[in-house]
Parts: sequence; structure tokens; C-alpha cells
Amino acid sequence: MTHTTTDQPARRAGGAVVPVLAFAGIVVAVMQTLLVPVIKDLPQLLDTAPSNATWVLTSTLLSGAVATPIMGRLGDLYGKRRMLILSLAVMVVGALVSALTSQLLTMIVGRTLQGFAMGAIPLGIGLMRDMLPRERLGSAMALMSSSIGVGGGLALPAAALVAQHTNWHALFYGAAGLGVLSIVLTLLVVPESPMRAEGSFDLLGALGLSTGLVLLLLPITKGSDWGWSSGTTLGLFAASVVVLLLWGLYELRVQAPLVDLRTTARPAVLFTNLASIMVGVAFYVVSLVLPQLLQLPRATGYGLGQSMVVAGLCVAPLGLTMMFTAPVYARLSATYGPKVTLIIGLLIIALGYGGGLGLMDAAWQTIVTSVVLGAGIGLAYSSLPALIVGAVPASETGAANGLNTLMRSIGTSVSSAVIGMVLANTAQNVGGIAIPTMHGFRVSFLIATAAVAVGLLLALFLPKASRPGQQPQLRASSEEDAGLERAEEVLRGFRGRVLDASGVPVARAKVTLIDRRGRQAGAAVSEEDGSYALAVPAQGAYVLAAKASGHGPLASSATHSGEEGAVDLDLSLPGEIVSA
Repeated sequence: MTHTTTDQPARRAGGAVVPVLAFAGIVVAVMQTLLVPVIKDLPQLLDTAPSNATWVLTSTLLSGAVATPIMGRLGDLYGKRRMLILSLAVMVVGALVSALTSQLLTMIVGRTLQGFAMGAIPLGIGLMRDMLPRERLGSAMALMSSSIGVGGGLALPAAALVAQHTNWHALFYGAAGLGVLSIVLTLLVVPESPMRAEGSFDLLGALGLSTGLVLLLLPITKGSDWGWSSGTTLGLFAASVVVLLLWGLYELRVQAPLVDLRTTARPAVLFTNLASIMVGVAFYVVSLVLPQLLQLPRATGYGLGQSMVVAGLCVAPLGLTMMFTAPVYARLSATYGPKVTLIIGLLIIALGYGGGLGLMDAAWQTIVTSVVLGAGIGLAYSSLPALIVGAVPASETGAANGLNTLMRSIGTSVSSAVIGMVLANTAQNVGGIAIPTMHGFRVSFLIATAAVAVGLLLALFLPKASRPGQQPQLRASSEEDAGLERAEEVLRGFRGRVLDASGVPVARAKVTLIDRRGRQAGAAVSEEDGSYALAVPAQGAYVLAAKASGHGPLASSATHSGEEGAVDLDLSLPGEIVSA
């Protein structure tokens, strides 16, 4: 994949940028749990069968999964702030469509548009990387990453309060208002990033990935309704495998792919994404189990008999604790690195679910479980973007974090399907109504614990940094320093000065790194003293091409072993070219 920057220097990020971007992430995440308090009433509200009503939730999930990698790539190409505003605008339109209808099909259209905004999460992380100084980057990305859980957790009690006391359409008007506020704040506070990836948008790759994801996630989310062994479910799974394999082969051949699978195959990226699926599974289990346990009547013998609003308030500490773990994560990561912080977070999640098996007898016990799980999930979620950012070039941040967010979405989808099946199969029939049992709740917690154990195993395979101080937390604040900081912090690449024929430094010379296949692997612009730096994506032979106004071009061959640090290499441009 090719990388470059714009010719415009970045505006320095003000102090309000982080909370504004985090607010956008929270607003987007609200869409995922907005209808949870009224989910059991949707068939009646939409005058349709229960199996049809579930599409109101499924459509948001599917569109969100498709949008995250696509919007991330579009942000890398055309501007992350621009795509962030577009995502929020589409969400606002979708919320208004849903607010004005009680027809199933129109509601599904509106909910699909709302899910499209999930791409705002990786776009916000990318903007932070491009603009913030390194001392602020860790806690900022942690807060943005955790906004998925924060928004989901805070939306439950708020949505329950609204749904209990007003018309349920007010939920969508409120969501539209939050979206408009987020757009205004973004326009006023957040500058555009100067970082760009070269090339054009991979439309065929986007269509292939979208088709493959829909074919994969559709049977996952609807398998319990259709039957896991039905021809439809198995056929869609088989079709998804074929489509995604063909898509992968195509992405490996195209010059500017939607997703750089070679970068994705690096151990740091691969194991982070796989661990993200497990964290997504663990996160969604508590959101499915505790609200049901809290609202079941006491007559069942184990239900806690709480109202919809009280149940939401008991689960709200999950999101609040995730939000407050951001500064804690920053300190832990600065000392031990994001890999260790991820492992600590997973251990805390395991403790929360293990202890939660015996803390289901009172409402206050569910609050304790929510707080512990919130702390663990907050640390785990906060670690994921730092691990991704440290493993990919700056110009691929949006697409890479979009893919990581997609992995979390797949995890929550799998969690929803598996836990739904478990609770349905362990339910007892009372008066023709299926009531979840305590056995089903405990089995669900055990499944979450198993997912965390798998996540821990995957986290252990993550590459180890030589010391915490070398964890690559990159920023790109201008054209001049983007390539330099990337090389200095990755500590692998070429550096030196660009000189003219007389040995005088040449400022603002474009230096391009070309790999053995003739593809651009990086780019930088020399500073006033002629200095440049370029990170190498892998060991091997490269060509460094340099050009500057008034000078002839230069191409110089060089090899990097992959084990050494930065290789010193000065580039001497030919004599000045005089125009006729």
C-alpha cells in the first residue's frame, strides 16, 4: 500500500479535541443499545412477527460491520475528519427516518443508516494519532476505544427512562440531536489530518468484503431463528468462506487494496485482531445477562424484580468504569507497554466473570460485577488501538483500526448468537412464555470466561517490545515530521540528509521508499537541515528515490537487514536544472 502526506501542515490539536472525538464515539455506540429496553415490545410496536422485528437490531449490526473498514480506508484517502462528519450525518438521517415511522421496512432502512456511523470509532483514533503529541496519545486512544462500551453502558438507563415515560420514537429524536451536536463540535474543534494514503478507493474490494461480511454475520445473528443445521444457515456460511477467500486473493494482487493483508498478517496485528474478537465476546455477555436477571420477577426464585430503569442503572457502572480506566491505562502502558496492559485487562475480566458466578443474588452484587468487568474491559479495549497503531504506518491507521473495530463487532455478534442460543435452550416454559434460568446465566458467564482464556493465550503471542519506552506511539503533526517520527519511534529504517551537488542541505525534498516489487512503501519530506527518515515495513532491498524543485531526480539502492536500527544514508541530488 502506498503512503503520503498532504502539502498542508496540520493544525495543532487543542485541548478540546479528545473529549469531542470521544463524545462522537459515545454517540455512535449509543445506536447499538438504543432499542435494548424496548426489544421485547418491538413486534407489537411494529405490528410484525418477533422473527421479523429482530431485523431492526440485525441491520444496525451488519451495516456497522461493513462500514468500519470501508470508512477507515476512505478516511486514509480523503481525510479522516471529513469521513467522520459524513458518518455522523448518515447516522442523523437514519435516526430521523426511524423517528418518523412505525413500518418495519422503513425502520430497518433507518437502523441500517444508523449502524453506518460505527466507522467513526477508527476515524477518531486515526485523527488522534495524526495530531496529538505522544504524551497525550495513550490516554486519548484509550478513551476513544472505550467509547464503544461507554456509550453502550450509558445508553441503557437513559433509553430505559425515555422509553418508560415517553413515546419510544423519542429515542430516535434524541439520537439525532446528539448526532447534530457531535457534528457541530467536530466542525468547530477538530482540525483535518494532513496524512493521506495514495491511490484510489478499492471499490471491488469494498464490495467483496461487504458481501463476505454479510454472508458471514447474517447466519451468526439469525442462526438461532433459522436453525443452526438448516440449509440456509450452512449455505450462507459456506458462501461467506468462498467469497472471503476470493476477496483475499484479489486484495493480495491489487496495487492499492482496501485492506493490506500483508500488514494484517504481521504477528502484532494478527494476534491483536484475534484477541479483539475474544474481548468482544466477553464484553457483550454481561450486557445480555445482567439486564435480564435484574428484570425477572422474584417469583422465579432467582429474578431480582427490578424495573427497566433500575436495571439500566445497575449496568451503567460498566460503561462509567471503562471511561475512568483511560488515565489508568495510560500510566500502565507507559510503564509496561500495551501488551502487558491487555493481559492485565483480560485477567480482571476473568476475575469479574468468575466472581460473578456467585454474585447474582442481589442488585448490589450486579453493580460490583459491572464495575470489575468495566475495569477489565476498559483496559483491554484501550490496549487494542495502541497495539495496532504501533504496528502499521501512519497512513494506514484508519483502515487498520477499522478492521480491528470490525473484529470486535464480530465478537459481539458471535456472543449474541451463542448466548441467545444458550439462554433459549436452558429456558423453562411458564404459561407459554420462555423464562431464562439461573443455569443459563451461569453457563453464559462460563462461556465468557472461556473466551477470555483464549484471548489471554493469543495475547501471549504478541511480539514483545525491547522495553516499554520503545512501544511505538506515533503521531504525524505535519508533512515535515510525519516520516521522521515514524522512523525514530519504530527504530528501523533509513535516515540521513538530502544534499545538492555541492553538499548543501536541500529542504522539502520528497524522498520515496520503493520495495522490490516496485510499490511505494513509504514517503517523507526533508526538513530545513535536509534530514529525512523512513521506516521500513520489512527487511529486504529497497530503492530510495529523491526529488526536489530545481534539481534532477535521484534513485539509490539500499538494503535493510531488519535487525539493525536506522541505517544512515545521505542522498546527493544531481546539479541544478536551469529552465530554458
